[in-house]
Amino acid sequence: MTLTFPQVRRPTLRDFPGDDLALGLMDRIGADARPLAAPPAGSGLAPVMGQPGLRYVGTTLQMLRSGMGGSVAARRERFGPVFWAWSFGRRTVTVASPEGAKEVLTTKARSYSQSGWAYFIGEFFNRGLMLLDGQEHLLHRRIMQEAFTRPRLESYAATFTEQIAHEVAGFPTDAPFLLSPAIRDLSLGVASTVFMGADQHDADHLTTAFVDAVRAGTGLVRTKVPGMGFLRWNKGLAGRAVLEDYFRERIPAKRRAEDETDLFSALCHVTTDDGESFSDDDIVNHMIFLMMAAHDTTTITATAVAYYLAKHPELQERARAESEALRGQPLTLEALDTLSIIELVFFEAMRLVAPVPGLIRETVEDTDVLGHYIPRGTLVAVIPDGVHRAPEAWTDVDEFDIDRFLEPRQEQKSHRFAHLPFGGGAHKCIGMAFGTAEVRTIIHNLLLNHRIEIPDDYVLEWDHTSLVVPVDGFPVTLRNLTETS
Repeated sequence: MTLTFPQVRRPTLRDFPGDDLALGLMDRIGADARPLAAPPAGSGLAPVMGQPGLRYVGTTLQMLRSGMGGSVAARRERFGPVFWAWSFGRRTVTVASPEGAKEVLTTKARSYSQSGWAYFIGEFFNRGLMLLDGQEHLLHRRIMQEAFTRPRLESYAATFTEQIAHEVAGFPTDAPFLLSPAIRDLSLGVASTVFMGADQHDADHLTTAFVDAVRAGTGLVRTKVPGMGFLRWNKGLAGRAVLEDYFRERIPAKRRAEDETDLFSALCHVTTDDGESFSDDDIVNHMIFLMMAAHDTTTITATAVAYYLAKHPELQERARAESEALRGQPLTLEALDTLSIIELVFFEAMRLVAPVPGLIRETVEDTDVLGHYIPRGTLVAVIPDGVHRAPEAWTDVDEFDIDRFLEPRQEQKSHRFAHLPFGGGAHKCIGMAFGTAEVRTIIHNLLLNHRIEIPDDYVLEWDHTSLVVPVDGFPVTLRNLTETS
């Protein structure tokens, strides 16, 4: 069978005339290896070496073109797992090994601030949980954890499993169909319902605001420019204003309501045993951040899982058999845990396509990573893509292979920080269990209803200009199982 798809493709930096020439010139400027800074005399530390590139610009265009991990392998081979370059106007150290990730995220975490994230997204996700530090972060996380307890997750799952089953059953069949945008709309609908208790009208109204706020962080112009609403930064600020108004207007009603089935209501009511609770400003900030984190990462991961299942039909059939065993049963969290093939594909998909391309920090004091000196005020990026392809932890690093997670290999256990799609340390994703259950539910329902087909030679291309999305929307043909069996 030969499948053909319409050519629907979003432009990327690869498409601009002269782009290859420009990038080539930038690679030549500052191509010599240089130290970031001289270590203190007698410290015994080595300097961080790197290929800085053109001052202030450096690797920015390369990162927008091929992602934060796009040039990690070559630079790691040349400089080791810690190196530096200019990017987005800052001197930035890249860390691309499990042990380096452990030092930044845990053992030396006090030397780092979340203000690294603030540099990119602070204007749009102000005081979201990921942007808080120290005791303030621990306090907010402790309060928020009350909204992610197992009973609340079971309540959320009871809502989203029914919603997902209904929506996926309505996906068009037997014709080319862009799956990634459909998953994005579905995940935003789930987030709107489960997190906010909103209806579809609200979800449609907020979609553009969320997308604009997310994409703004990698804008080349990083300040508001009056009269230029088309710039990413300006669009992001406008999107943030829309979201603030939406949540703030609804807080009084949520606080009065006794029903706490959605996350928005839960955040308005949660109180710890010590009497700690969230202010209105806290709720607005956390809801905007959680909505972004929930639907974007779900879209990326579910798309990647669907792609690898389509790319490996025999694996898709094995996964489908496990889903068929649950047909007609309530899809509880416990039932989702029995879908072992989906789980393995989920783990490997997140290894190859990390939903968050970089874990960004800023040094608040002079420190070191893997014996390399890093001065105060330096951006440090732990790159999951680099860690997930670290040869000391993984074999055949670019190959899709779910068996690497099984006995006797279990490569994810080669190091505590070998596999970190959800981050690590005190800032590890608080919604990890929710997101995992949602992705499994989406894939489970896809498999129960459809066979996912793509051309044999199709390779999914990712756009890295913000969080990763398929350049072409990931066209598939969904075959109705009742017609293909």
